[in-house]
Amino acid sequence: MRICRYDDNRLGVVKDDRVFDVTEALDAIPAPAGYPLPTHDLLIANLDKVRARIEAVLPNASSKAVNEVKFLSPIANPGKLVAAPVNYLKHLQEARSDEAIHHSNQVLEIQKIGLFLKATSSLIGAGEPVKVRHHDRRNDHEIELAIIIGKPGTNIKKENAWDHIAAYSIGLDMTVRGPEERSLRKSVDTYSVLGPWMVTADEMGDATQLGFHLTVNDEDRQKANTKDLVLDIPELIEYASAFYTLHPGDVIYTGTPEGVGPVKPGDTIMAEFEKIGRMYVAVESA
Repeated sequence: MRICRYDDNRLGVVKDDRVFDVTEALDAIPAPAGYPLPTHDLLIANLDKVRARIEAVLPNASSKAVNEVKFLSPIANPGKLVAAPVNYLKHLQEARSDEAIHHSNQVLEIQKIGLFLKATSSLIGAGEPVKVRHHDRRNDHEIELAIIIGKPGTNIKKENAWDHIAAYSIGLDMTVRGPEERSLRKSVDTYSVLGPWMVTADEMGDATQLGFHLTVNDEDRQKANTKDLVLDIPELIEYASAFYTLHPGDVIYTGTPEGVGPVKPGDTIMAEFEKIGRMYVAVESA
């Protein structure tokens, strides 16, 4: 199932280039008991219940064309945005050879440097623009497969990792180049794009060999396949959960391949993943 959030926080199902309004299925989510509110995403935590309700309301749902709606992030309240640096060998080589990327910092292998967190306040959907700050610096695009965690767990073994995945989406891990720590430079408002929708794990099937590519103003920039990940999907989940508990709605950005490059206000980024779809993201000035 392809599930989206759109327009004024509507819940939708995407079929044949149309978005069907199934917002009433959100009634399947139990109301929070009160303050403090849960620190995970309630839609993902109750996804099975919501999907059952969706099936009931979908036959009579109204719809709009995909190009008529504004896509929000499919996850409204992630507890964490986890990201994997230099997780494609050719990008590691690229980062080490290009001073505009490494800024005299040592670029270590992912097994040594580990993962990092992006601020949840940086998250937007495909229908919202990336707003560039720090115009005196290079601001780069990075296309990534995004994993949405569905079941909580800590110290998850890689052989059990697939059971913890609710869905997949397309991610853009935008970044300001500079000498500061990654988490700061990649946590700028609007610098974590997720969308245009999420594809549930049962519909996605095998995610280990997904082709994907990115263009800027129709110019080819990045093209790769998830089979070339240094740490694959189960290994990333095992690695992340060895340090902190993963909760429903947490998102793991799995890393970007070679071809990262700058964008500027007025540009349009197109990001496409096999089995997921395509999204267009505008670039504006903050």
